[in-house]
Amino acid sequence: MRSPVPSELNRFVGRERELAALHGLLAEARLTTVVGVGGVGKTRLALNAASTAAVQERYCDGVGVADLSTVTDPDLLDHAVAEALGLTDHTSRPPRRALLEHLADRTLLLVLDGFEQVVDACAELVCALLRHCPGLRVLAAGRLPLRLAGERLLALAPMDDEDAVALFADRAAAVRGGLAPTGESAATALELCRRLDGIPLALELAAGRLGALSVEQVLRRLDDRFRLLTGGGCGVLARHQTLRTTIGWSHELCTPAQRLLWARLSVFAGQFDLEAVEYICVGPDLPPESVLDVLQELLDHSLVVREDGPAGVRYRMLDTVREYGADWLEAAGDAERLRRRHRDWYLGLATWCELDWFSPRQAEVAVRVEAELPNLRAAMEHSLGCGQDTRLARYLAATLWFCWVGCGRLAEGAHWLALVLEAEDGGQDGARLKALWVFGYVSVLRGDTAAAVAALHECREEAERTGDPVARAYAVHRLGCLALVSDDMPGAEELLRAALAQYAEIGELNSNVVMARIELAMAVAFLGHLEEAVVMCEQAVEVCEDHGERWARAYALYVLGYAAWHAKDLERARALLGECLEIDHAFHDLLGMVLALELMALVAVDGGDPVEAAVLQGAAEGIWPSVGLPLFGSECFNAAHVLCERRARERLGDPAYETFRRQGRGLGLDAAVARARAGTAGSVPEAPPARAEAAAPRTREPAASRSVRSEGTAGRSAER
Repeated sequence: MRSPVPSELNRFVGRERELAALHGLLAEARLTTVVGVGGVGKTRLALNAASTAAVQERYCDGVGVADLSTVTDPDLLDHAVAEALGLTDHTSRPPRRALLEHLADRTLLLVLDGFEQVVDACAELVCALLRHCPGLRVLAAGRLPLRLAGERLLALAPMDDEDAVALFADRAAAVRGGLAPTGESAATALELCRRLDGIPLALELAAGRLGALSVEQVLRRLDDRFRLLTGGGCGVLARHQTLRTTIGWSHELCTPAQRLLWARLSVFAGQFDLEAVEYICVGPDLPPESVLDVLQELLDHSLVVREDGPAGVRYRMLDTVREYGADWLEAAGDAERLRRRHRDWYLGLATWCELDWFSPRQAEVAVRVEAELPNLRAAMEHSLGCGQDTRLARYLAATLWFCWVGCGRLAEGAHWLALVLEAEDGGQDGARLKALWVFGYVSVLRGDTAAAVAALHECREEAERTGDPVARAYAVHRLGCLALVSDDMPGAEELLRAALAQYAEIGELNSNVVMARIELAMAVAFLGHLEEAVVMCEQAVEVCEDHGERWARAYALYVLGYAAWHAKDLERARALLGECLEIDHAFHDLLGMVLALELMALVAVDGGDPVEAAVLQGAAEGIWPSVGLPLFGSECFNAAHVLCERRARERLGDPAYETFRRQGRGLGLDAAVARARAGTAGSVPEAPPARAEAAAPRTREPAASRSVRSEGTAGRSAER
């Protein structure tokens, strides 16, 4: 599971009755929604319930958690849920269909959190999932119910006195070690909790003030702020007024610099880092050298949360706190300026990431761009919303090609690229041409031939008309890819050689150029010249090693692994494919992983381990639906698979083969990769070695023999 239940950073306090009630609802209903006012603890309750051992054991396919709080575009909802489940789909299927097929035969609990801003789209998605996926149950947490038939609601009320005091004491002790309210101070703490209506967020904000104030001082100041800052009209619930008053009170207690940074931090979506804050939020009234100290003060006040992860130390504002800051930013008339600075920072970040993708920092780029996606999306949305900034949206969507293609987000990339290309601003500039070839590339990989043809031909024609040699080279390159997946090998070879010549002429060298050489090697292999393909891939590996490139290198290693198998050097084949699989897994390149698993199965059966071959074929079978048509529906690709299956069946017998294949299909992606890399040995006696395949004929015509068709597997995979 790509999104396990997040570990809690502090202790879950109280809520035993609510937790028991929620477990009861989960046992009897397929859709349970925890509803309540912001800050009342819906998320913590839902995640705590989902993380209990009883719930974990009930769902054999695990628990998936989708944080939807940063999703503002209903069209991206399906993508967000698919990403949370670790589902990477490279096909032209709508993401809804991919989700339905992925979950159809799974027993899984899906937790959807923070969906209020897309409630209608979320209700539609949940309805479709529950209708088509009998083993699925959904636990939602939000401010509104989904209003679906069969939905069971748990209206989460504020904490009772006992739980509220326990929570306040726990958080207070974290601020002032050893603080345990007793006697008169306990009575004061109880009064404070009652004044705050037992709302957990309000209690935590109040506890955060104990670093500077006593409980009695907090209570007195809170009383003043209640009278001063009661928000909302007569139709607003008292709990909403109380929470806003609590946040407003915290705002009033902040220094001017803290209030200013609080408001400016509201432009971020999801997580952010210190560098971004120091660029976007500074000014004459908030100098760069003061930002870190002021941010630390907001952290101390529990208005900003620190989150450590693969991308390093990052920060996040609670949604309610961020919304309050956004109101102040709008009132100050500074929101548009800050959004432009936010957009400019993330345009620069995307540019840096694209350049560093072809470097030893490639893995760092992959981690960074994943952490920054909510902000990158916000930057694109802002640019699309401003007519004069459409070109910047195109630039950003196109610059992120390495994210869409290299990090397994083809469907989302297609979504953004289609949006920016549909936006009208009356011109064909470099950003539009780049968006066209990137959209064509993404469409080729997703199997959307019509979209690819239209985009790539438009790009080439406009590049020739405007004299843009860079766009022309990329258009020719991706047209070569299109010929490749269309089984036009002579056409692919001609186009790819032309593209490489144009790249050399303009001095272009990056991951795309390296992939062009690997793709040419594939076309040459399909035409029967495996030795020439090996030389090309060895040269590509040398270039990758010189520049620290790993993603393209994995595909070159795959071709070399096939060549080693063909030469009966099984140990070398295992080593090459193991490294290939490790790289693909690190980048979450699902296509690269499944192709490597298919070839490792063939190596296993020829190495005397038909059990492992059957298991790996089953594991690949379980992954292919998320990639597209198994082995692309290609006779050449399928030849290696058929050969492996035939040999495994001969040695195991049909019943045993089917048993081990089903075992492999039940493996999760991570387990399948770990098993393949570990080289688990089979437990049945080794059968006599099968007859070696005939050598591929060396001819410039497309190869027709089974051996040459399997050689095509290496080439076609490299294109991906």
